[in-house]
Amino acid sequence: MSLSSTRFGTLFIVSAPSGAGKTSLVKALTEDLPELAVSISHTTRLMRQGEIEGSDYYFLEPEAFSAMVDAGAFLEHARVFDNFYGTSRESVEKNLQQGRDVILEIDWQGARQVRLKMPKAQSIFILPPSLQTLEARLRKRGQDNDVTISRRMADAIAEMSHFGEFDYLVVNDHFDLALQELKSIVVASRLVVFQQSRTHSRLIEGLIG
Repeated sequence: MSLSSTRFGTLFIVSAPSGAGKTSLVKALTEDLPELAVSISHTTRLMRQGEIEGSDYYFLEPEAFSAMVDAGAFLEHARVFDNFYGTSRESVEKNLQQGRDVILEIDWQGARQVRLKMPKAQSIFILPPSLQTLEARLRKRGQDNDVTISRRMADAIAEMSHFGEFDYLVVNDHFDLALQELKSIVVASRLVVFQQSRTHSRLIEGLIG
């Protein structure tokens, strides 16, 4: 019996309405699992205070973003809150081919595009415990006025209606529990027979020939 020793990475898609805690959860997850690569998106929105180019996002002018779209450089791209966001195809595929798992933080529109192109991707949707909690989290940020928050709440309800398109559902009521559930999904995916037979190919060949 001959097995390839090359492990292919798994692509994880994480989506959630604004304010559900997605970014904080993914940050904590990658700290617990440092071998998990986070895909850094390109965006046309303005850089916020404290953000770092190439760490939080790659910030582009609309013309440069459009040029990348025309060149087919994005695995997915979408318009969100009057700005455009896109995921580099080259970056994701390079990490996967090197055996690294990759996590994408994208909205449901982008998730749908990625699943069509990469059907083996594992998709996770994060819900807030209530609309009241979601609004409170948005207001706590102190970044938006009442009009913008009302718009974000309406968009959040529309986004949450697509949770059924995803493989897994996590409710972020208690942060530590939600983080553990996310970690369980990633770890379990690494233990499926297809991945384990590649990771432990020499062991298996030594055991059963």
